[in-house]
Amino acid sequence: MKLGIVFGTRPEVIKVAPVYLKAKELGVDVVAIATAQHRQMMDMMLDVFGMKPDYDMDIMTENQSLNGVAAKVLVKLEEIIKKENLDWIFVQGDTTTAMAGALAAFHMGVKVGHIEAGLRSGNLRDPFPEEMNRRVIDQVSDLMFAPTINARKNLLKEGFEKERIIVTGNTVVDALLYVQEKFDLDAIRKKYVAEEGYVLVTLHRRENWGEKMEEILSGIRKFSEEYDIPIVFPVHLNPRVRKTVKKVLEGYEKAILLEPVGYITFLSLLKGARIIASDSGGIQEEAPSFGKFVIVCRNTTERPELIDSGYGILAGTGQSSVYKSLVKGLEIKIDKSKNPFGDGNAALRILKAVI
Repeated sequence: MKLGIVFGTRPEVIKVAPVYLKAKELGVDVVAIATAQHRQMMDMMLDVFGMKPDYDMDIMTENQSLNGVAAKVLVKLEEIIKKENLDWIFVQGDTTTAMAGALAAFHMGVKVGHIEAGLRSGNLRDPFPEEMNRRVIDQVSDLMFAPTINARKNLLKEGFEKERIIVTGNTVVDALLYVQEKFDLDAIRKKYVAEEGYVLVTLHRRENWGEKMEEILSGIRKFSEEYDIPIVFPVHLNPRVRKTVKKVLEGYEKAILLEPVGYITFLSLLKGARIIASDSGGIQEEAPSFGKFVIVCRNTTERPELIDSGYGILAGTGQSSVYKSLVKGLEIKIDKSKNPFGDGNAALRILKAVI
């Protein structure tokens, strides 16, 4: 069996790295295929896990469009599949890289495995384009690796055969265990933030750009001012995000605005936080491994396990709702004995399904 793993963004690397490393450990013939949809942030993650792509499409361009990314991946992956004679292509999550990678494999008769299958928000345009991407990937997948029972239920409701669905846990837990064994996170965090107990913020989703992000940040600032809790915010590189952050937080003495940080540094900041405010999907999965409560600054989430397990609140994007959710989050006691996203053996379960 010959396996190709396709990835192009920072979150993808985090979640495919455990599968790649476990495949190497088990002696599987595995080919790492990078699209570099997000060049700099992808490369940062590869270094963390010691991964070196066998192929690097290097597709990223300034102001790239979703169609442009998809077109390049479709064409370039076809060439690689032909050359390597792959039996399986694994894609992860819901990026344009993953969607185009799955379609390219399907077009060429190569089996598709979808890592983190079955996530649904219920709104095709929120998050955009991720909800559409993951639905398309599941349609063409031979095996769907659902991270949770809830994700499996979503797929069964849509009519997928139960034989195609395997509940594995989420590979992000595998990745976090790997990192915690290798790095002193407290020491790393102190290089950036001396004291623990801040609200850690991450915001980047395109559906929140502009007025919505301004509302979210205003709610976070109000919370910070009234409860005397600092803000730590690694600010995304996108110019529209930075413009809004500058408008709301520049000059505010309790706001520590950082340049984008590597994965290890980010986890060190996560570990030291008192509470999280984010529109990220990944952080909803990472926070429970550190026992942290998440204010989800979105109107929908495809990870209801976070809410159901008591680890988070779906706050919406209004100033008042974000502020009130942060206040409520300080009062909630979490049952830290259970992680709704898995036990750290997801990669092994995924590979056993295809070996």
